Amino acid sequence: MAGRVKKDTIAKTMQNNTCTIKAVTEPVLLGEGPHWSHHHHALFFVSIFDKTIHKYDPKTDKHTRAKMDDMPGFIIPIAGTLDRFAVGLKRRVVEVQWAGGDGGATVVRTVAELDKHEPDNRINDAKADPRGRLFVGTMGHEYEPGKFHLKKGSLYRVDGPSSVHRVVDGIDISNGLCWDEAARAFYYADSFEYAIRRYDYDVETGDISNPRLVFKYADHGLEGIVDGMTIDTDGNLWVANFDGSKVLKIDPRKGELLEKINTPALQTTSATWGGEALDELYVTSACLNRGAEQLPPAGSTFRITGLRAKGHRNHCVKFN
Repeated sequence: MAGRVKKDTIAKTMQNNTCTIKAVTEPVLLGEGPHWSHHHHALFFVSIFDKTIHKYDPKTDKHTRAKMDDMPGFIIPIAGTLDRFAVGLKRRVVEVQWAGGDGGATVVRTVAELDKHEPDNRINDAKADPRGRLFVGTMGHEYEPGKFHLKKGSLYRVDGPSSVHRVVDGIDISNGLCWDEAARAFYYADSFEYAIRRYDYDVETGDISNPRLVFKYADHGLEGIVDGMTIDTDGNLWVANFDGSKVLKIDPRKGELLEKINTPALQTTSATWGGEALDELYVTSACLNRGAEQLPPAGSTFRITGLRAKGHRNHCVKFN
């Protein structure tokens, strides 16, 4: 149900900067895939295990959702529309028509079916590159809370219904995904690698190549795992640290950990820049009971302001 979300503001101080963290949505079970749409002036995200897609409108403070028939791994607007979205449902990439209110989401067509050789897999995280190509990651089946079939996932580039390319395989949990177009770089994470990969990126073709690790958790004494990430206009990564109650600011060119921003949720899942000036960091989270109850505001989406950084616009999907 839609509702205005009133949460206490939580202030955090980090080094010489002071940022403000505020829960702006009601908690969900596994919030993921935040996407700020400058066309809608709103944030979209999914809750995987709730089988719901979500919209948060900061102007009205309204949080709406629609139920899907399977687990959604992402939601991204399709270019040239206001009511059509690319959505990952289990292993399918589908086109969904949704006006953004409570309920009323309809699957219009299936664009692609991924990992046909691994029917228990599911989609986990996706983003459109600067030319609108859809990069989609998958992962193995979670047979117990926190336990997965490993090395079953892949990363795909989906250009359209007749153009699907597996570009990386042997993945545990596909995560991250962001581009530095000026540096011709693509950043990606296989979560159980506890590291961030950099690939050379060809914006003209969408090809990625020459992978190497540019940041390792072990080198910095970090706990938790690498989850979703975004990039700012200075080329720094902002990485959700699942099971670590943090967002990490990382310089991937030097392999340096620049800042650690504490969050009110142990299971911090992903981040994206939003707001009219793209200087607000929206951070999704989960409240999964994996042996310990996760109390509110865990599971909420948070807005962090005062970070003295800003991001790029997120890209819409352009199926060919």
